Amino acid sequence: MMHREFDRLQMLSALPDTASDAPTTYASDPQPDEVTVNNSQLFFNRELSWLEFNNRVLQEALDPRNPLLERVKFTAIFSSNLDEYFMVRVSGLKQQVEAEVTKRSPDGCTPQEQLEAIRDRLLPLVYRHQRHFQRALRPQLAAHGIYLMDYRELSLDQKDFVHQYFQQHIAPILTPLALDPRQPFPYIASLTLNLVVQLHNPITGERQLARVKVPETLPRFTQIPTSLPMASGRGDAIWCAVPLEQVIAYNLEALFPGMQVTEYYPFRITRDADLTLEKDEAEDLLLAIEQKLRIRRTGGSVVRLEVHASMPDAIRNLLIHEMEIMPEDVYDMEGILCLRDVMVLMDIPLPDLKANRLKSVPHPCLRPLPRKRRNRTDFSPAKAAPLAACDFFSVLRQRDVLVHHPYQSFDDSVQAFIAQAAHDPHVLAIKMTLYRTSGDSPIIESLIAAAENGKQVATVVELKARFDEENNINWARILENVGVHVVYGLVGLKTHTKLVLVVRREDDGLRRYVHVGTGNYNPKTAQVYTDVGLFTSNNDLATDVADLFNYLTGYSRQNAYRKLLVAPVNLRDRLLHHIHQEIDHAKQGRHARIVAQMNALVDPKMIVALYEASQAGVKVDLIVRGICCLRPGVPGISENIRVISIIGQLLEHSRIVYFHNGGEEKIYIGSADWMPRNLDRRVEAMAPIESPEAAGEIKEILGILLADNRQAWELQSDGHYVQRHPGYRCSEQRAQHILMEMAVQSAKLGTPT
Repeated sequence: MMHREFDRLQMLSALPDTASDAPTTYASDPQPDEVTVNNSQLFFNRELSWLEFNNRVLQEALDPRNPLLERVKFTAIFSSNLDEYFMVRVSGLKQQVEAEVTKRSPDGCTPQEQLEAIRDRLLPLVYRHQRHFQRALRPQLAAHGIYLMDYRELSLDQKDFVHQYFQQHIAPILTPLALDPRQPFPYIASLTLNLVVQLHNPITGERQLARVKVPETLPRFTQIPTSLPMASGRGDAIWCAVPLEQVIAYNLEALFPGMQVTEYYPFRITRDADLTLEKDEAEDLLLAIEQKLRIRRTGGSVVRLEVHASMPDAIRNLLIHEMEIMPEDVYDMEGILCLRDVMVLMDIPLPDLKANRLKSVPHPCLRPLPRKRRNRTDFSPAKAAPLAACDFFSVLRQRDVLVHHPYQSFDDSVQAFIAQAAHDPHVLAIKMTLYRTSGDSPIIESLIAAAENGKQVATVVELKARFDEENNINWARILENVGVHVVYGLVGLKTHTKLVLVVRREDDGLRRYVHVGTGNYNPKTAQVYTDVGLFTSNNDLATDVADLFNYLTGYSRQNAYRKLLVAPVNLRDRLLHHIHQEIDHAKQGRHARIVAQMNALVDPKMIVALYEASQAGVKVDLIVRGICCLRPGVPGISENIRVISIIGQLLEHSRIVYFHNGGEEKIYIGSADWMPRNLDRRVEAMAPIESPEAAGEIKEILGILLADNRQAWELQSDGHYVQRHPGYRCSEQRAQHILMEMAVQSAKLGTPT
């Protein structure tokens, strides 16, 4: 049974705090009789909770147990995450302040108060991020022959090479612009690196300023041949480079002949990139999105200015004035700006400095290879009997199949399923939702092939998928050109659900096959995001999916489903119903249990329902990777709730919900996090897991995640996260590695289908 694995985690003792950053301060504990959505003490602030998530990412960059280049990778991820955070979340708060919005968040803060709290929490994180890369990671990289050098550290031979490179490859594409008060200030694009250059005119004695944009078309780090001699005291180089902005800075005289370059200062701005659509703009959604993208590219308002700490106040104040920002929007950097670019170091072929790559294996049911029974724990499912056929349709006629990516191959399951459907002469129709997919997606190629093969193909392409709008527009046009029916979602609702429906003519009539997933149909992210998916030919579920597609593509207003939980129709109500059922079981003295995995828990009504469940005695375990606004461990309110976050080599992305339900367990997987936008403003779907084999596999996954004592962080009642460590005489339990080992073992022990 699953419960033994789950319940033993309740016995874990308090763990020592390993994080050195001070916890975020929140209000005092609420009283047990104050459990309402209006009690601000019940909720953590959403924006600060996200910063705590990014702090956990930063801790992976600081953790010496991680291989060196993995720490560099997490350094880059921390920086990249912050860019998006400012473009979307901070920009939204700033817009509210400008609009004089005074409505308080569930935790009781005004937009202005949230902006102030964000800066207070972020400043020490940014400082630590910069300091650690400069003082710890760069020297450690150099010790392994990886030199990311400052220009002044180069040898004469290296400087000669860089100078020649500048003359041949950089200087011709640079355009210095004078910062003349008599001329409009030049436009500064979001997330681009720039140099403010101080100049002295030796004839007139005037001091002048100019701006030089660092080209985005060139590599951020200029590589130097390792055959060139290094400066004295340095070892042999495996990889050597210098930041592009420094290459430009130390050759500025070539851009300003006759002038004396006295100093330069790098800076970088972040603009508002949120894309919103008014209802009256959606009559032609494709054109409306394209217009909004043009506005995004030409620039929204500035929400952050990053400058080198050495920049003088006069220049800093000039930029503040021209960018129309406040001094608190400025962030000083001691070292290299835009550390997201150090991700390029992951391309260096030094496997000993990287984590072992988790290689996907085929699902044992979806290939014609031997599969044997194996002994499993009492909370794990027994494998089904050998199957008579190996193709998708014959397999799914006999059983449901649960796939777990990236441990089990996305290419050999989801992509292969769509490819087989595209070329199967008995398949009549394919319907699919596309929220995010890669630019060279084989899935798109399969849909094109299906249309060319005469099948009815319909896709729901979500044009409002943030930062993927342009990619989705391009694919939508390609699909339309080959005869695919392309629908651009519904007005006022993002289509976030992950569904495939295949209709096939068989001897006994038409049969529908379905895939319901938790992740996007993107072969690239499927290699690094953990997601689960269900393949089934269950007639009731397939009928529900067909009804949902009719809702998305036509004028259907379906409001009742047999098995599927659909937002915004019935998902919230059904989840609340199941929570209240657990409350009833607990009040009657029965075992009551809720386990849920998601990316974010924000919705106040869902949080209050979980508090009520805890007060009734329901044991609640939550695996929330990112934002969590629920406060666990508060006496009388949430002492029966435990929240963990797993930050590892893979990004936890699955959405799974388990209810004990008096022994008649209910398990759902799907696309929805517990956030107001997912439950109220998006089309989401969660499907029940009803086959005993698939249900057992889900419970096993949850049990392994809950037992993680290496990459799991426990949320405390004050908002602080404490990383778990193996106890005395306990072995390390790293969930992602255990799940990979299980997938490999299962693939090896497969039976011929």
